[in-house]
Amino acid sequence: MKLPIFLFNCILFFTLSFLSIGYSQTCKSTSAPPSTPDVQLINNHDGTVSDRTTGLMWKKCVEGMSGTNCENGTESRVNWQEALATVSTVNDMSFAGYTDWRLPNIKELVSITERQCYDPALNLHFFPNGPSRAVWSSTPEAQHDDFAGLIDFKAGTQRFLNRQSGNYLVRLVRGGL
Repeated sequence: MKLPIFLFNCILFFTLSFLSIGYSQTCKSTSAPPSTPDVQLINNHDGTVSDRTTGLMWKKCVEGMSGTNCENGTESRVNWQEALATVSTVNDMSFAGYTDWRLPNIKELVSITERQCYDPALNLHFFPNGPSRAVWSSTPEAQHDDFAGLIDFKAGTQRFLNRQSGNYLVRLVRGGL
């Protein structure tokens, strides 16, 4: 059976697009300034990044990853209850000398989203090897107590999902907005 040329080209385009997922960040060419410019962030050289604008301190790597460029380990994908337990574990270890790490709220996660880029929608100078996956927040969904907010760093979008329905990533923060 012969495929029409249009259908063949569509299949080829989507196949090639799929093969390139996760290998490089794409940023839009625009005259607008980045939403998380390098001058806004500080590498504290202890596995943390400080944000001059919000006053927040972030773990540089998502949970499960480590190293100068977050190159070691495997991303931990957990449900929401396990994400909360992760906070206790990190605080018991006193990561970077602090014991007040917590799950960020949705507004805080949005504050590190780089809107000019996708796959991932992060400033990779300060959050190297940043995942293009969803990250849990502490924010509940207003109409459903069993739902919590996530930021999907593939495109920088937010959504609310059942806390028990899936396993997602955890990036911890300290300080407050």
